[in-house]
Amino acid sequence: MPKIRLIICFLIVLFPSTTLFAQEFDLVIYGGTSAGVAAAIQASRMDKSVLLIEPSSRLGGLTTGGLGQTDIGNKQAIGGVSREFYQLIKEYYNQPENWIWQKKEEYKDGGQTTTAAGEDAMWTFEPSAALHVITQMLEKETISIVYQERLLRTAEGVKKSGGRIQSITMESGKIYAGKMFIDATYEGDLMASAGVSYTVGREGNKQYKETLNGVQANYYSPTLQNKVSRNAINHNFVPGVDPYREKGNPASGLLPYISEAGPGIDGAGDHKVQAYCFRMCLTDHPENRIPFAKPVGYDSLNYELLIRNYEMGETQVPWINSSMPNRKTDSNNRLGFSTDFIGQNYDYPEASYEEREKIVAAHLTYQQGLMWTLAYHPRMPEKIRREVSRWGTSKDEFEREDGWQGQLYIREARRMISDLVMTQHHAEGLEVVEDAVGLAAYGMDSHHIQRYVDANGFVQNEGNVEAHVSGPYPISYRSIIPKKFEAENLLVPVCVSASHIAFGSIRMEPVFMVLGQSAAIAACLAIDEAVAVQDLSYPKLKARLLEFKQRLE
Repeated sequence: MPKIRLIICFLIVLFPSTTLFAQEFDLVIYGGTSAGVAAAIQASRMDKSVLLIEPSSRLGGLTTGGLGQTDIGNKQAIGGVSREFYQLIKEYYNQPENWIWQKKEEYKDGGQTTTAAGEDAMWTFEPSAALHVITQMLEKETISIVYQERLLRTAEGVKKSGGRIQSITMESGKIYAGKMFIDATYEGDLMASAGVSYTVGREGNKQYKETLNGVQANYYSPTLQNKVSRNAINHNFVPGVDPYREKGNPASGLLPYISEAGPGIDGAGDHKVQAYCFRMCLTDHPENRIPFAKPVGYDSLNYELLIRNYEMGETQVPWINSSMPNRKTDSNNRLGFSTDFIGQNYDYPEASYEEREKIVAAHLTYQQGLMWTLAYHPRMPEKIRREVSRWGTSKDEFEREDGWQGQLYIREARRMISDLVMTQHHAEGLEVVEDAVGLAAYGMDSHHIQRYVDANGFVQNEGNVEAHVSGPYPISYRSIIPKKFEAENLLVPVCVSASHIAFGSIRMEPVFMVLGQSAAIAACLAIDEAVAVQDLSYPKLKARLLEFKQRLE
């Protein structure tokens, strides 16, 4: 026995990346987002051995991380495991014991109808309710789950042979082998490490003959008589907010987080990323509320633009405070200076884990400081202080003692470039794919991307887009699989192949769940057929998608 152990140790030293001691599965899913969870459930139901790897200690991504006001567009576009989740949410809230901080009849929905005739699901929920339901769904399946394991993002992290991924290695040294792999992360780390083509940022309008991509800086100026841009005007500053540390003195330097460069040419592409934030789960219940605290290192200069915006005439609270059950909220960005930390996430998609942690920490400190400023800063209007100070984070939602979550809202990071790229034309119904694996229905949406000084010497935000789609439209199977020569056994249901503006419509949690389930169905069929995912017969795939209640048209 000692000799055997010695040989094993010797082999590990000589061949640290060997799959000799790898755990093997039919399907390996990296990323326990809502898409990853849906994929794992589906693979289990198709009797495949499945591993779900979550780099953090909490499953569900944004669905359990504060995004309880479901962005959906048309609910009838959602089927399969995704709809099952929202049906279980309704069942959860039908149980009286789950109404702790208010009575069920006291709750008024914050925008998503839950009581319409024939409504079989509920679309607004507390993060804890989402986690409960996801846990409940997973417990009924045969799924191996590992937490706090991060992919080794080096050449040794993904072992490939003949265009197929053989195994992936974690930072811990653990190796997981599989017949098929799914990258369900918001960042696309497995996809990138596997050598799959991708992009970051905005394409120029010319690239895909779009009109809503690239720079969106056509602001309104009475002096220059510019036309009002419906995109630029939303969530922007009131006219005349001075950007300089000393008002009227450019030599004093710009206030924090304002770009020294101009926004660029309208419609031109760049590698900048739409802003991130935390979707706060707040409460006004005295027994469950944690008051906003001033963060360590607080500097009021970081919020001078916020204060000046009020001094120039802003009157509203800068948030969308959607009501959730139990006197809680899903609170999101609104107006010119709010929870979005504009321009401070450009490096995140490609950053190392350590660099990402610093970016996340900076976003948390910024947002904590923002909430304290709104609630308690003496220069804030009394009306704003009175309203914000009655709210606080919830004691009973997240692991941190201060009530803040760990999941940052990664609205967009890497996006795959495959044989088909979903564009504005697909979202508007001008082009229709014939290999649907799900439907998108939300409007084309982008949050602001940069903050700059306009030609009049005032501060402006740039990057917002809010454009409607005519109705649900199909998402192509080709948009969730790489080019064949790059990876034959990988599917990517989150960082899908889409232009920046089309991704703004697709990137909704219910749709990610739909695409995660469809990816798993395709992976299982490809295993059974012993083919590359690119060679899978779409008619066979479609039949199984419909069998598992996906909605495709």
